[in-house]
Amino acid sequence: MKKLSLLAATIFLAATFSFAQSAKTPTTVQKQTKILIETEYGNMTAILYNETPQHRDNFVKLVKQGWYNGSIFHRVIRNFMIQGGGKDSQMNDPGYTVPAEFVSKYFHKKGALAAARKPDQVNPKKASSGSQFYIVQGQILKDQQLDMFEKQTNKKISPERRAAYKTVGGTPHLDDDYTVFGEVISGLDVIDKIAAVQTAAGDKPVKDVKMKITVIK
Repeated sequence: MKKLSLLAATIFLAATFSFAQSAKTPTTVQKQTKILIETEYGNMTAILYNETPQHRDNFVKLVKQGWYNGSIFHRVIRNFMIQGGGKDSQMNDPGYTVPAEFVSKYFHKKGALAAARKPDQVNPKKASSGSQFYIVQGQILKDQQLDMFEKQTNKKISPERRAAYKTVGGTPHLDDDYTVFGEVISGLDVIDKIAAVQTAAGDKPVKDVKMKITVIK
């Protein structure tokens, strides 16, 4: 009887330990927020990174408020990026900034969704605009160009970033200076179409390129 009691106790303790261990193990991964950016040139689907929560939450808040509906891409530079996010058809800002959230694994490859900001001279902490953002087009770069960039800036490009810049392209000179908080996962061709529009002074499209943004549920 004593042996049976010890055996039962051992089984009970093992089961309890196993339950405790499983209770500590995460059973779900935080779902990434998806957004839909609609334009007359086509639609883009993007994800917002969980690792940049302040930018993600602020962007979602503005989207749900309808801030971006009717907003325009007011600055378009071919082989660089398309920028927008002012309320309606103006370059208005909500009147606040978002603290920088630099995450090393996220960088300015093609399709990167990043926050615009004021220059270092007046913004040494590199805080982001409350609403304005840009989407990277960039261009495909060769090893020689990337090597030259490293030499000129004294910055080392990681193998992961180098591989991306040599295949999908991007703008490495913006890395670690502007917060990348998401990326386009569908509709990269739309970036190319918008980047190719005719522009005038200030790189503003001659014909307004309007957007509508919604959260995909």
